[in-house]
Amino acid sequence: MNITVKLGRSAPRLARKLPRNSRTLSTTLIHHDKSLPIKSIIKGDTSKPKIIFSGIQPTGVPHLGNYLGALKQWKDMQDNAREADKLFFSIVDLHALTIPGNADKLRQNRREMLTSLLAIGLNPERSTIFYQGSVPQHAELQWILSCTASTGYLSRMTQWKSKLSTLTSTPLSSSFPDPTISSPALKHGLFSYPILQAADILLHRSTHVPVGSDQKQHLEFARECVTNFHSAWSTHIFPSPQTISLDSSSSRIMSLQDPTKKMSKSDPNPKSKIFINDDEATIRKKINSARTDSISTTVGEYDPVNRPGVANLLEILGGFTGKTGEKVAEECKDVTLAQLKMLTADAVVAGLEEVRERFLLLGEDTEVNRKRVKETEEVGTQSAKESAERTMEKVREAIGLD
Repeated sequence: MNITVKLGRSAPRLARKLPRNSRTLSTTLIHHDKSLPIKSIIKGDTSKPKIIFSGIQPTGVPHLGNYLGALKQWKDMQDNAREADKLFFSIVDLHALTIPGNADKLRQNRREMLTSLLAIGLNPERSTIFYQGSVPQHAELQWILSCTASTGYLSRMTQWKSKLSTLTSTPLSSSFPDPTISSPALKHGLFSYPILQAADILLHRSTHVPVGSDQKQHLEFARECVTNFHSAWSTHIFPSPQTISLDSSSSRIMSLQDPTKKMSKSDPNPKSKIFINDDEATIRKKINSARTDSISTTVGEYDPVNRPGVANLLEILGGFTGKTGEKVAEECKDVTLAQLKMLTADAVVAGLEEVRERFLLLGEDTEVNRKRVKETEEVGTQSAKESAERTMEKVREAIGLD
């Protein structure tokens, strides 16, 4: 049996840790691939330049699920994009306002997220990186789109119905909240934020949007907004954005302590999640304490239903080796669970090593770092505003506000 693991400087440590009596276990160690290509992410006419948009909320330092599920793939898109392609990556701070909180905390979270995007390797000279709230055209287009958006469509959005059911005990089959039973916790922002998401995408006339399975409905709604706007104003300004499906396996990284739930920052158990700035000792400790099961002492088959903890480790290992959880399970079928944790820890440590180093370096409160972050903000904001204004000039002309 051969297990191919793409690791970095800590790779030799793995060979020393594996037990000598492990059953004909041989390990091929290869340097971590810094530019794993996105395979078949965009279908259709590849001769046309693409405009790719994606956003992430400013929730502070990203965890492993954020990194493998989206951010690492953003970096791969950037590295594999053609010169004519445009990439917009936004820290969507206006969306964060649906949950009011501490203003200083939001400022900190915004800075940490911007630092994280630079740490994972996004290049301000290649990608437009900006705060959504610094580009007022996002909110302007949201209002214009809301004037043609269907409330019936909005009320059927899965996330809204989930919130509605949780806060008001209204059945999920209800198409619209009954105002006589609505909860004070139900805010208009929660109901209408898909319109802001649509505005985010359409403002830059995006042709392609990378989304996970849980966000595909929102992209469908954005396309609905395109149809409604063009029909209402007898014009054609926005392209209908196509979906880039993010790697489905990497987008479902689960809690290390409860593998039936997605990894989340809101989980009070610190052992449930790994952050991109965690040090090596912390990463190994968290993975070593990850819950598996007592069904078998070896990996066996990939079985996320009956063995979710083992499957989660396989997914994490696959996220750093460019393989699916199923493929990793095939190669690791006879590996013990203790060895699987060692393999996974080594892969995570190696895969995040340079990211963590850049994050810590950029996070130092020095004049050089402050200048770099400020320049990134200014350059990204200017580029995003120029893109946004080009679109809004056409929109205002079409609806009579020019």
